[in-house]
Amino acid sequence: MEKQNHLSPRVRVMLEEMKHDLETNGTIPIGIFNDEELHQAELDHLFGKQWNYLGHESEIPKRGDYVLRYAGKDKFILVRGDDGEIRALLDACTHRGVNVCRAEKGNVSQFRCMYHGWIFKNNGELIGAPSFKDAYGGLKKEEWGLIPAPRLENFYGFIFVSLAEEGPTLRESLGGMAWYLEMVMNLQSAGLEVLGEPQRSIINANWKQAAENFSGDDYHLLYTHKSTYDVGAMPVPLVENMKGYHIKAGNGNALSFSIDRESTDPIYWFFPEEIVKTFDNLPSMSNEQQELARGARVMVGTVFPNLSFLLLPLSADPSNLPPTPLFTIRLWRPVGPDKIEWFNWFFMYKNTPEEFKALSYRSAMANFGLSGIFEMDD
Repeated sequence: MEKQNHLSPRVRVMLEEMKHDLETNGTIPIGIFNDEELHQAELDHLFGKQWNYLGHESEIPKRGDYVLRYAGKDKFILVRGDDGEIRALLDACTHRGVNVCRAEKGNVSQFRCMYHGWIFKNNGELIGAPSFKDAYGGLKKEEWGLIPAPRLENFYGFIFVSLAEEGPTLRESLGGMAWYLEMVMNLQSAGLEVLGEPQRSIINANWKQAAENFSGDDYHLLYTHKSTYDVGAMPVPLVENMKGYHIKAGNGNALSFSIDRESTDPIYWFFPEEIVKTFDNLPSMSNEQQELARGARVMVGTVFPNLSFLLLPLSADPSNLPPTPLFTIRLWRPVGPDKIEWFNWFFMYKNTPEEFKALSYRSAMANFGLSGIFEMDD
């Protein structure tokens, strides 16, 4: 275990006990899911150093578009400036630290602090303030713009930031997970796009429980989601769906595939043949990626620390509609040791007929809405 001199003695003891229990008998102490001091340490030393997912570029397609998101406990404005560049700006006026963004999303040319009226362009540049020359005549405006995230990377349209000035690149942090994400995110050269607004809800749970659920707990399907299979929402029988692979992709990243290793017919998550024909990047992928995509029924996993994904076919109305592939990506934002804010986005490939996007979105909402067939089980 790496040096933990920055942690309190109590938290260090807790982590050492967890390491011992895990290596000795495969268990972990329940205290790691509800301890306030550990929660604060995670915010400072885990989310403060790891890559944090903020949003997708399709959420801010136009110049001036923005959404308000979080990296750990810090609030950022993810904005496309008038120059077309995407930035993540800390939502804090550089004068007194007051928030400058008052809506969750919108389109603006500038942000104004409501305390003293400092004005910033949508690229973060300070452009004015009341009586600026008299009050701050010697201040250089170019040095007092909104603070950008130290590092920002765009991975096939998915925007991540790191609050650490130095450290592993996003691809280095993803480790082997990058290979699998590229396979699914890059099937179309046009990429993916968000369908609708993200669902958001407060859940009484620890963020690690949610992240771990997607990173390898297929076991809960046998009981928790049995009814989904019983009503025919899923085209693959429950026991058959458990056949496949679990992959530890390194650096805390993990995922699972449901695979039909005996079928000679292409599956591609049950996308119809006419949609598979739009996967123009498929021929340029490695033979291994092509083979995996061809036999994949379900793909589920977690990008460390708290971004999870699920690609699978489900029906919005099992009695009348066939299962339709849907792609959900969700973020488990830690609010407290026993509370998370849940963000849930639905995606589809951009160069896909609008009718199919609508059908996929309908399936997603019917199954993963807050009263959905699948979601309410969890």
